[in-house]
Amino acid sequence: MNRGGAGPGQGHGTTRQAGRGWPLWLALVLLFAGCAAPPPAPKPPASYAEPARPGGRFAALEAGVAAAHGPDLSGFRLLERNADGLKWRLVLIDHARHTIDLQYYVWFGDATGQLLMARIIAAADRGVKVRILFDDLNTMLRNMTSPELRDAMLARIDRHPKIEIRVFNAWTQRDWVGRVTEGAVDFARLNRRMHNKQMVVDNRVAIVGGRNVGDEYMGLNPEFNFQDLDVLGVGPVARQASAVFDRFWNSDWVSRMPVSAGPDGGALTPQMIELPPAAAAHPAMRALVAGAHSWAADLDALGGTLAPGRSVVHTDPPSRAASSHNRMPEAFRALMRSARREVLISNAYIIPDEIFIADLRELAARGVQVRILTNSLASHDVPAVNAHYEGWRRDILASGAALHELRADAALKAEFVDTPPVRSGFVGLHVKAMVVDRERSFIGSMNLDPRSEVINSEMGVIIDSPALGERLAQGLARDMSGANSWQVLAADDGSLRWRSQAGVRSTQPARDFWQRVQNLLFKLMPASYY
Repeated sequence: MNRGGAGPGQGHGTTRQAGRGWPLWLALVLLFAGCAAPPPAPKPPASYAEPARPGGRFAALEAGVAAAHGPDLSGFRLLERNADGLKWRLVLIDHARHTIDLQYYVWFGDATGQLLMARIIAAADRGVKVRILFDDLNTMLRNMTSPELRDAMLARIDRHPKIEIRVFNAWTQRDWVGRVTEGAVDFARLNRRMHNKQMVVDNRVAIVGGRNVGDEYMGLNPEFNFQDLDVLGVGPVARQASAVFDRFWNSDWVSRMPVSAGPDGGALTPQMIELPPAAAAHPAMRALVAGAHSWAADLDALGGTLAPGRSVVHTDPPSRAASSHNRMPEAFRALMRSARREVLISNAYIIPDEIFIADLRELAARGVQVRILTNSLASHDVPAVNAHYEGWRRDILASGAALHELRADAALKAEFVDTPPVRSGFVGLHVKAMVVDRERSFIGSMNLDPRSEVINSEMGVIIDSPALGERLAQGLARDMSGANSWQVLAADDGSLRWRSQAGVRSTQPARDFWQRVQNLLFKLMPASYY
């Protein structure tokens, strides 16, 4: 599965990164395609999230939030550390009493993906009803660069009486030759992807944000890991997220796994884990794999860490009909324009447009301070985005906004990015967040690029909570510090400079010469792909 959402042609190494991408072999075919067709699969019966029921740890947790702050507010906690992104997903799965709904663009078959799936199977064995909605573009990927047809395994999981898997915008041809052919003749349909990312448990607690399911999103990839962000919410926000899930689950663009049950591989068990040796040697990871970890202390302490706030979960429509259009950009722009004093933005993949630049100018004219963090070429996993972003640097600076780019060797890597004992080679940015006046926050899946604006579906939550807003602002300011980012500055002669605690550079930082070559080559591709 895939990084954050883009069309053909980008890549980490020779393949476009998960969430942005297509494998290079497929991208070359798709570039010359163009014939649209309707979604191919028959629509399965409608079903909906079960109402929140009594019983279980999360019912008690929500009752505590309601008693302290009223029934209309939810409690929120930022999941900044990748280790926490993994841990709290496991906590929710392991303590689910009634239902688990999962909606993800990327679910790799790597160590993280296998670990979480094993715990989901264990929950289903306890009687928990599980619904899983994948974007079908990447269901064949074991990890970011290793394709592997995984339909047989997914079909085995789907046979569990308590688990149902559906896929968004499915391939009708399931083998390699069929997918290449289908991509060549049906690109317009296949280019529409579901980039949403969420988990809802017992209709009382949800995790919404930027993390896909894969090692690099949870700090377990020894090559590189992302700085990423989710928010855990308890209360009404879970029902808001469930409404988004149901809208997609019952969409015309969603179908059952379009495969037969496949050969009988034997009974499903949760013991399907193949952790990297370095991670498997860690005592905490061994306990997770064995299912021996007790989360009681974590859950007992959670209530005291939740920031109260009101929320609205936004999403784009699943459909790409002529009468529909993406609505997430409107919600994001309205929030940004509401600022009175300050806007802090962290977004991994930025290719602005004139509307965005005009908004920055208008905010500056009202005295609003705007600071933006995105990837440097050095921290990028998708050089194609940088190729089309870099021409906008001067416009962003001329608008009055401050611009920062993440350092590949950011100091935050040790504390927030790598999950011990993993020590990755570099860090990349995958956050999609904004905080306005340290009061109102956006956390979600939407990048500030043409693909998120027009092509993919996205989702995110806007939270009105000064307590959470202050925590988010402190985190974004930390990421923008000289220890973690380069500030881009315009010199008197019009040239650009990159300044951090590592010094001042007159050329954009890059990890190697090949990155600079890719940066040039991808300028030949249309920016609208990304």
